[in-house]
This record gives sequence, structure tokens and C-alpha cells, in this order.
Amino acid sequence: IIQLDNGAFHFSQHLQIPENIILLFQPPHTPQVNPIERLWEEIKRHLAWESFGTLDELRQFIWRRLEKLNTSIVASITGWDFILDALFESNFS
Repeated sequence: IIQLDNGAFHFSQHLQIPENIILLFQPPHTPQVNPIERLWEEIKRHLAWESFGTLDELRQFIWRRLEKLNTSIVASITGWDFILDALFESNFS
């Protein structure tokens, strides 16, 4: 499952979607239900009160935060029952 916003480019006639991919479109104007937004919120939480002299320092800091995440942590931050419900309803196996 790939969750998408309703950007026009996600509806392109030229977009080829493999059979094993399910597109789950979120309601318009609801970034709060996009799992990546919750993940970035977690990363940004650790940026408070930090100051970086260069863009590379910021990149390294973010990379170190990302490296601390494992599957279990990401699932706890981004997992929602509605995604599992969508899988169930789609008869995806």
C-alpha cells in the first residue's frame, strides 16, 4: 500500500502501477493522516533548540536520527488501523 495525497500527478494516465501495489488516497487537505508527516514530526521534535552551522551538519543530524529508527518504531509512529482496514477491504493477500 502506498498512501498518496490527491496531487494531480498521482492520477496521470501515464502512471504505471504494478499489480502488487495498492494506492490509498487520503482525503483532500488532510496532511495529518499522511504517515510520512507523523514520521517527520518525530524527527523535527529532536531539532528543537538545535543550531547548525552548515546544511551538511543538519543533514548529518537528521541522518543520525533516521538511523535510530527501526521497523517497530516506524510502525508505532505511522501505523493506523484504517490502512489495515483498506488492505482487508481490497482483498489484498
